[in-house]
This record gives sequence, structure tokens and C-alpha cells, in this order.
Amino acid sequence: MQTAIGREVRFCRKRHGMTLAELADAASVSLGMMSKIENGHISPSLATLQALAQALAVPLSSLLKRFEQERTAVFVKAGTGVEVGRRGTRAGHQYNLLGYIGSNTGGIFVEPYLITLTKDTDTFPLFQHAGMELLYLLEGEVSYRHGNSVYRLMPGDSLFFDADAPHGPDELVKLPIRFLSIISYGVGGGED
Repeated sequence: MQTAIGREVRFCRKRHGMTLAELADAASVSLGMMSKIENGHISPSLATLQALAQALAVPLSSLLKRFEQERTAVFVKAGTGVEVGRRGTRAGHQYNLLGYIGSNTGGIFVEPYLITLTKDTDTFPLFQHAGMELLYLLEGEVSYRHGNSVYRLMPGDSLFFDADAPHGPDELVKLPIRFLSIISYGVGGGED
């Protein structure tokens, strides 16, 4: 709790353009105590929190919001990701969604996929969608196109790119191919 409060005090102080010494003076708190509060080394009293809130011209509750805010985590056991249909599915790409977070992330959505390409995979027109994408090759070998460039990916290689440019497998070199694809986009983005 004290770490979350300290982060929020620091965030509010910086947003107001105040130095640590200025906030300490405005709240009638010693500079040493201010440092300990911001670094999460002590838990401030309610009176100290009230003084800080007044000095920062914010409601007291705003200093507690990071502590109160529920943080999201998604756990997926091996082999239990939800198989979903995306544009590449009809070309034999198997997509397993490994989780999805988007509600408390400031309008940023993240979709992690485990994608499998096998001998049944057809060539497919290039993909193009909003956001950023990270590929991490786990198995196999693939030549992957992004815009006018082609990258030869082998296990352990990654490719991070603007997904608005045409992209997709150019040549399936060594099958089966398995890679992680992590797509992030803002509100209104996602698959075209």
C-alpha cells in the first residue's frame, strides 16, 4: 500500500511541476519524510496524506487510487488458449488467444496469440491492421514480409513493427512454424 501511495504522490507532484522540497514545504513535512513517502519506505498518516492532498490541490482519494485500483492478470494453462478465427484462419493459420486485457489500460488493448503454421497452411494475402505487433519465433523458420522488407526468422528471433504496413509470412521455410504474436492497439483499432 505504501508503495502505491508513494508512486501516486510522486506522479501528482511531477504533474504539478513541483520539486520534492517544494511539496515538503507546502505540506509542512520534512524533506526526509517526503523522500521516504515517495519511495514507499513509510506509510504516511491520514493527516499527512490530507496535507499532501491540499498542497497538491487534489482530493485525498486521488492519492489512494493506485492502491484501490484492481490490476488485471490473465493466466492461461499450457494448451488451453482459446482457438479463435482471424483473417489468416481460413488459410490454415491456427490462432490461440493467450489472454486479453483492455478495460483498465487507458484505452490500450493487447492481444497475445500463439500462431501455428503447418503443411496445410496456404499462402495468404498480406495482413494490415492498426497498432503495433511483436512476433517471436518459437519453432520452424519463416521469411516474413513487412512493407518492402523481408526478414528471415529463426527460433529466438523477434520482429517488432507498425502493423499498419502490409505484413505476413512470405515463405514458409521450415515447418511446423510456431510463433508468439502480441498485438497492441488503441480504442477503435484491432483487426481489419
